[in-house]
Amino acid sequence: MTSFDTSPQLNVWRALLALAVVFVMLATTGWTALRNQRGDTPLQASLSAWEHGRVGGHRLPDPQAQPKKLARFFASLTERERASLVRKYPLAVGNMNGAPVELRYRANRLALAKAREVERERMHDKRLTQAGKHEAGRRMHRFDDLMDKGRRILAFDPDGSGRVAEVFGDLRKADRVSVVVPGVDTDLLTFQRTNREYSAPVGMAKSLYAAERTTSPSTRTAVIAWADYTAPSGLGIDSATAMRAKEGAGRLNALVRALPGSSPVSLFCHSYGSVVCGVAAHELPGRVADIAVAGSPGMRVQKADQLHTTARVWAMRDADDWIQDVPYLEVGGLGHGADPMSAGFGARVLSAQGAKGHAGYFEPGTASLMNFAEIGVGAYRSVHCAHQDGVCRTGLSGTAAA
Repeated sequence: MTSFDTSPQLNVWRALLALAVVFVMLATTGWTALRNQRGDTPLQASLSAWEHGRVGGHRLPDPQAQPKKLARFFASLTERERASLVRKYPLAVGNMNGAPVELRYRANRLALAKAREVERERMHDKRLTQAGKHEAGRRMHRFDDLMDKGRRILAFDPDGSGRVAEVFGDLRKADRVSVVVPGVDTDLLTFQRTNREYSAPVGMAKSLYAAERTTSPSTRTAVIAWADYTAPSGLGIDSATAMRAKEGAGRLNALVRALPGSSPVSLFCHSYGSVVCGVAAHELPGRVADIAVAGSPGMRVQKADQLHTTARVWAMRDADDWIQDVPYLEVGGLGHGADPMSAGFGARVLSAQGAKGHAGYFEPGTASLMNFAEIGVGAYRSVHCAHQDGVCRTGLSGTAAA
């Protein structure tokens, strides 16, 4: 006799329930795919100016060219010529995959200064409501924070809710590179938080960077807080489909391919960020050694081997994480597929002890952060599996350096 928990009727009921939830979301939040359609953004304007620019009497290369080609172009310039391009096209250079990272940091600092002044003026614009002026003030202060001495801003786009990426450590000299890929409600204003610090990309990345250095002091690491895609806003239709993830996957792939050197890269993908990583997986370069997901609603596949990646696939979820109650299915593009924690999926399942819910995976002192750090430095034999049999370490080598 088939139990109700595993019956085909229940599976159909779950699918119908998931569809009903999505239709309620549509009715209450509206279809958001067409929002924010407007004219040229500041970044587009900078790229357009670049496309018509010249240096040394020669036309500038296509800003969308392969990173290696753009790297050769910048290497051929004098320091004076590079500085001139940064001054003229700060947003273009600051977001250009292939431009030297130090040049991108300089360019984004100039772009942030300009964006800060735009918001400062908007704070006193009589055409804006009080709410609009308050929002301008928040953005102005955020841009000011991002300009603090020593911060390395790898990408910045002030348009709309904004995009940004920040580096901790030295990307050019790193033996290992980690990329934190966050989920819903990630934008310029939520990029860092004072309260619940480790639930925001900056707090996540800083915490991981510190844990990696503690785990293996002799390993030179760099961690990127990567909020350089337009994440879904809330639990609406965007978060129930792969639309945002597809755009994010393209940007994530471009980032990884443009990273300097050839050191291994580990992706740490939280919540909807794991959907982004799942969609990106088959196109990522071979230097991506690990894809670790936490609190995942699914990776758009039924099994890990359908990701078509050579990277190790890891998964963890805290026992109190509400994400486990989301239906793990995909119907007509709605939903994100199988549960990465399930035995049939085939991921290496890690302990998340101490994480306490959906947003606590990067909290210092947790098993989840310790596991992320050990993966980040390649100490695979030291990770703590979710099950005592240690099956998540099967076939792995690597120990933490002294």
